[in-house]
Amino acid sequence: MRYIPNTDADRDAMLATIGLTSIEDLFSSIPEDLRLQRPLNVPQALSEQEMLRHMRQLASRNANVEDYASFLGAGAYHHFIPSIVPVLTSRGEFMTAYTPYQPEMAQGTLQALYEYQTLVCQLTDLEVANGSLYDGSSGVAEAVLMARRLTQRDEVLISQAVHPEYRAVLQTYLQNLGMRVHEVPLDETGQTPLSRVKEGFSGQTACVVVQSPNFFGVIEDLTGFAEAVHAEKALLVQVVAEPVSLGLLKPPGAWGVDIAVGEGQAFGNPLSYGGPYLGFFATRDQYVRQMPGRLTGETVDTEGRRGYVLTLSTREQHIRRGKATSNICTNEGLCALAATIHLCTLGKVGLRQLARLNLQRATYARQQLAAIPGCHIPFSGPTFNEFVLETPKAARDILSQLVDQRLIAGLDLGRFYPDRARQLLLCVTEMNCRDDIDRLCAALAAAVQA
Repeated sequence: MRYIPNTDADRDAMLATIGLTSIEDLFSSIPEDLRLQRPLNVPQALSEQEMLRHMRQLASRNANVEDYASFLGAGAYHHFIPSIVPVLTSRGEFMTAYTPYQPEMAQGTLQALYEYQTLVCQLTDLEVANGSLYDGSSGVAEAVLMARRLTQRDEVLISQAVHPEYRAVLQTYLQNLGMRVHEVPLDETGQTPLSRVKEGFSGQTACVVVQSPNFFGVIEDLTGFAEAVHAEKALLVQVVAEPVSLGLLKPPGAWGVDIAVGEGQAFGNPLSYGGPYLGFFATRDQYVRQMPGRLTGETVDTEGRRGYVLTLSTREQHIRRGKATSNICTNEGLCALAATIHLCTLGKVGLRQLARLNLQRATYARQQLAAIPGCHIPFSGPTFNEFVLETPKAARDILSQLVDQRLIAGLDLGRFYPDRARQLLLCVTEMNCRDDIDRLCAALAAAVQA
């Protein structure tokens, strides 16, 4: 809190009310040998003015993405956020609202979540969406657990092009459940070939998980995937880490996908050092009773007036633990609200224009960077606003050189894939103007030739 209004007199009055003489008396139940008998080793208290100055000095040591030309993506995307988003999300009715357990007191919050679910269904071309999850990674894990419940099987086929952090979270969820995860390698296009997926099928395959655009920015060709997966009585899960791509690309439902999950941060939510973010989750109506989290539904009251309620909230707080579909206990409601406002502000035409602008600028950057002597694009598959560039030098060395020029030139893929230490994953959004791209190309060319 910026301001704590309790005076010494206030504290003395509160202590007197509960029959104590000092704050230390509040801890009398703790044995003496367990209590710290000396002052804490912390600096002396500062005045408000001094503290604000100190915090500003600390903050100035951070790299602000607004002060750099950033080409970093990899699941966290720098998009423009219209002013209407923070203005509306900061209204007291939303900012201070908690879980809408009492529908008669929370119609506004419930309606906003209902609208959010509707937008997710429109984006994914699926029939039902929940009121959001923690983030994209938890969405992947919950999708796999849902497939396990529906199929009663214990094996997962997941593409190596699914975000490595998403795969790590999945392993954490599954490590004590006896489920086996098999990774499907890529081909030279950077895509996940259906032939290799088929090689991994077994009678215990619960689902196949692919990401498109995948972690390397390549758009997957999912032709025939749904038919092959369904023939094995398994489910197809598509991950979407960059949802702006759905403004142009074929939606998951049109591919025959059973569950679509992903990260909604790109809509109205800032980077914020990695959170809080927004996991979306959509599926087909026939699977709704096994969907994790909770659902906001529309109904009518006793007088026939439209109203909103929580329904099918099959989480531990709402149902016996043995019948709960997940332990998701916090809804990223404010993040979902930001995404709702952003999408409504854009509209269908605006989203398509935004996606096209991302594609155009990324295509220009890809062509210019690939023309630098010694650099090339290792994957031949089509991309959206993200792509991989291979250089003759270690990616981390190039990144350290360019950051001094206020350029964040992407992600060092060696961080996740040791055999890709000379590859950069770059992302270009509407926030990168042509001057930024040209400056990146010139700086990177100089770094490569030095």
